[in-house]
Amino acid sequence: MRISLAPMAFAVALSVGISGCAEFRQSPVEKEPRIEKEPRSFIGTASFYGNEFRGRMTASGERYDPTKLTAAHRSYPFGTRLHVTNLSNGKSVVVRINDRGPYAPGRTIDVSARAARELDMLSQGTTRVSISVDEDWAIPRVTPDSN
Repeated sequence: MRISLAPMAFAVALSVGISGCAEFRQSPVEKEPRIEKEPRSFIGTASFYGNEFRGRMTASGERYDPTKLTAAHRSYPFGTRLHVTNLSNGKSVVVRINDRGPYAPGRTIDVSARAARELDMLSQGTTRVSISVDEDWAIPRVTPDSN
């Protein structure tokens, strides 16, 4: 008696094909949220944006006001307050981050016209600065609901 291998080969091929359609699911692994921390202090180059930007929308949704002590930084959270000190003259100011930037190479922070005036950097346009986080305002404050 001869046994045909064709039906058996078909059954094996069918089972291999069906098993290839099965989805592999790995049980989810709970990860700790990754929190990126900015350095608490560093040295960089500051520039400023002037009155020609008055009224333009910032990345935070506020309108730029050159009379306010605000600044743009690429990654600090909006609302973070930074101490900025002009290294050439020692003048210092606290600014609040409300915009993203600067986008010019080699620049670390863009400060408002008022902050630039207080840092006495208007005539230079750019200056080396020391920047440190105001620890009381490192991250915008969130108040838990009280029930």
